[in-house]
Amino acid sequence: MSHSNGYMVATGDKKKATQPSWNWVLIDATGECKALDVDKYAVMHRVQIHARDLRIIDPNLSYPSAILARESAIVLNLEHIKAIITSDEVLLRDPSHESVIPIVKELERRLPVGNQVNHGQGDGKESSAAHNDTDAGEEDESPFEFRALEVFLEAICSFLAARTTELETSAYPALDVLTSKICSGNLDRVRKLKSATTRLTARVQKVRDALEHLLEDDDDMADLYLSRKLSTASSVASSPNCYLTSPTICCKMSRASVATVREDENDVEQLEMLLEAYFMQIDSTLNKLTTLREYIQDTDDFINIQMDYRRNQLIQLEVFLGSGTACSAFYSLIAGIFGMNIPYTWNDNHGYMFKWVCIVTGAICVISLVFIMSYARFKRLM
Repeated sequence: MSHSNGYMVATGDKKKATQPSWNWVLIDATGECKALDVDKYAVMHRVQIHARDLRIIDPNLSYPSAILARESAIVLNLEHIKAIITSDEVLLRDPSHESVIPIVKELERRLPVGNQVNHGQGDGKESSAAHNDTDAGEEDESPFEFRALEVFLEAICSFLAARTTELETSAYPALDVLTSKICSGNLDRVRKLKSATTRLTARVQKVRDALEHLLEDDDDMADLYLSRKLSTASSVASSPNCYLTSPTICCKMSRASVATVREDENDVEQLEMLLEAYFMQIDSTLNKLTTLREYIQDTDDFINIQMDYRRNQLIQLEVFLGSGTACSAFYSLIAGIFGMNIPYTWNDNHGYMFKWVCIVTGAICVISLVFIMSYARFKRLM
């Protein structure tokens, strides 16, 4: 029996060891940061979400940007930001990523209530920025999940805006150079910039769609109030009437309380103002990319017009050379006829035929001269 138990324990340890562990960083309401190396089952048990929600923030899978509200958590998937927000803590994936490290520091600074100014006493600039963030206690009134959500939205909007600025800085000069000098090197450079613009536009569009989806539905915004839902559930559970009535009535009271919270327009307006501010920022970034794409398209049209113009010039040159070749062929035909040793009757009177040849040849020369002058005049008009 002991051998059997030992085998079972070893098998269980081996199965647990084979489960993949994810690197997380946990930031609580006090700003304390703690690294976690746990598997997905531990995360699911901690924040009370399903496995399908963890797949959304799995970096090995490709999911569109989304902000999803669950019963006790907010699942956030915005580009490199993959996080889970609860009412009192934040779980952030890949804390060692170069783009995530500044976000962790910002969360440590802004999540604690009333400590923003103290963190910036060593530096006047940081103190001033912290004072602007608090804005006379307005930051303290925001729930924990909203403060965390604001940090993530600010980070992703700033990240995409910076990528857009870098792309604009390199794209506009390259397009101007291409319009002045069309060569394979400039065309390849603009082709790469056009591809980069298309990819970045798609990324910005996904983030914008996620924010727009929330702004269009008040129920979805109400589901983001984790602290309010938690307090409502606690008040319903602690109500003495629930123990005196049936579970069905208690459940109806709970649903009615949640509906009352969702109908709180002031709270929804508070979140709506927060989302609207970053929606306008990401929409401005999208407008810049749209303008850049239109400029690239205009440059592409200009290049096509230039190529068509040069192609028409080559066609005109080909027609001119073809006309000259036809004239030369006619002269060769005359010379060949007179050079043949065939006894024809009209060959006895060379002087008479020579006059006709001179007349025909002169007419052809006049026609060729008129054609050349007409072609030159046409070129000047173009």
